[in-house]
Amino acid sequence: MKRTLYLVLALLVAGCAFGKHQGPPYPGPLAPDFNLQNPSAPIRVVVQFSASPNNALLNAFAGNGATSHRTFHNLPRTHVFTVPAGMVKLIAKLPGVKYVSPDRPHRPFLDLTTATIGSNLAVSQYGLTGQGIGVAVIDSGIDSTNADLAGRVVYSEDFTGEGTTADLYGHGTHVAGIIGGSGANSGGLYKGVAPGVNLINLRVLDENGNGTDSAIIAAIDRAITLQSTYNIQVLNLSVGRPIYETFVADPLCQAVEAAYQAGMVVVVAAGNDGRDNSAGTEGYATIGSPANDPFVITVGAMKTEGTPTKADDMIASYSSKGPTVADNFAKPDLVAPGNLVKSLRVPGSTLDLAYPGNQVDPTLYGAPANTPSAYFYMNGTSMATPTVSGAAAILLQQNGAMNPDQVKARLMLTSSKTFPTSSVATDPDTGIQYTDYYDVFTVGAGYLDVFAAINSNVLANGTAASPVAVFNSSTQTVSLVNADQVVWGDQIVWGDQVVWGDQIVWGDQIVWGDQIVWGDQVVLSASVPVAQSSVSGFQTIWASTTSWASFTPSSLSTSMKGEK
Repeated sequence: MKRTLYLVLALLVAGCAFGKHQGPPYPGPLAPDFNLQNPSAPIRVVVQFSASPNNALLNAFAGNGATSHRTFHNLPRTHVFTVPAGMVKLIAKLPGVKYVSPDRPHRPFLDLTTATIGSNLAVSQYGLTGQGIGVAVIDSGIDSTNADLAGRVVYSEDFTGEGTTADLYGHGTHVAGIIGGSGANSGGLYKGVAPGVNLINLRVLDENGNGTDSAIIAAIDRAITLQSTYNIQVLNLSVGRPIYETFVADPLCQAVEAAYQAGMVVVVAAGNDGRDNSAGTEGYATIGSPANDPFVITVGAMKTEGTPTKADDMIASYSSKGPTVADNFAKPDLVAPGNLVKSLRVPGSTLDLAYPGNQVDPTLYGAPANTPSAYFYMNGTSMATPTVSGAAAILLQQNGAMNPDQVKARLMLTSSKTFPTSSVATDPDTGIQYTDYYDVFTVGAGYLDVFAAINSNVLANGTAASPVAVFNSSTQTVSLVNADQVVWGDQIVWGDQVVWGDQIVWGDQIVWGDQIVWGDQVVLSASVPVAQSSVSGFQTIWASTTSWASFTPSSLSTSMKGEK
């Protein structure tokens, strides 16, 4: 009963209407999160135009105090300007302006990891290492001098304005090691998922892990430009921020969709706000952006419990849950190991200096006790995401003709779907316990299984857009509806096909009871929440003033100690 109320509230917070979901209205032209109290203060804004702006329109911007900060080759309708705060509302009213939003801040969201997901078997039995596949890592930089990555960081560029591509924070190198570390520092013990990939280092986070929308959009723009040069087929984004509007208007979502349209598999961290109860939803509706985009692969985090088998693994309580704010997409799409993950250390980086206790004991990989450690423990959906990026690279090496939708569908279809009903986790810092339930908004389609994926021959036709959660007040039930059945307006054209069809992508075990009303719209083969609730509970929630526009996840970080 209580759990059902949390989920229903999450759907209402996320913006889900009763009955058939029609999609949110386009919120233009001004984002809801501007702070314009000081009219003379300079503010950086991301402007989306309805068409590529001509000189007359750009001159109008200049006449209203705007100076151009950044333009994008592959996103010609998106520009970044610095303007006086007092002129933002006037600029938003100029003809041809579609949407204006702040240049929002971002934060970053293996031995057991590879054994748990079966990628070690992909290497040993099939020789699949991701060789020849380019993976763009949009993060805090990559230490290209690290022996585990030697010769495979084929391109580096800085988008922070600091003029260095080094990893001063220590996050991006850890992510790169999970994707494609060779294990050279550990005698081959701590290998990444796809140890043959080439890495494209696109630095967007500074030494404190801070970044902006405009830097990330610029990095995505560059990845598209470099796609054919370095065979970039996978884009890894272990970063994110809160959602402020529908994905249709979010400039970050539009950028990742440009990469998807260019043929890249875009893999994004769900976020680390699964414990956040500030909206009264017990962590539901806490997915960040751009993980809310239906075309990307959104990844939640599991705990391996120190063993290579999946049987004892549990969800990390901090892993963000769906549905997505404003659009109600069922996210995450799947989960992967993300707690206490060993990967590459950057000596002297901000994280290394702040958490010396997270250095891996060198004797664990056969090095002398007094040797400086080459590896470092980290936790979060930031670590689960590169695991899936590595898996995508392996699939693309196996079959280079697969498109992003086919990769997403294959990974979801073949994911392991055996979970407990619930589990309890303890925060090592506070001792607080958190209970999690294994529903579709927590674990998605299941637990990544690379070995199963490469042994499948399913090639889906159509788009693999994440489905929409629809709540019906009269029957007090929730259904998943294919995205092509949702009316989004003129901004989105879904096409005539979706890939799910009769395939059991979500599986029969990710279910919540038997009181689910599907109706004629449903084309999925699995049941989803909600099972039961009281009418008074619904009325109480509906009467609340909670709204998606004011919902802000508390953090994109989690305890560096991991979770018990």
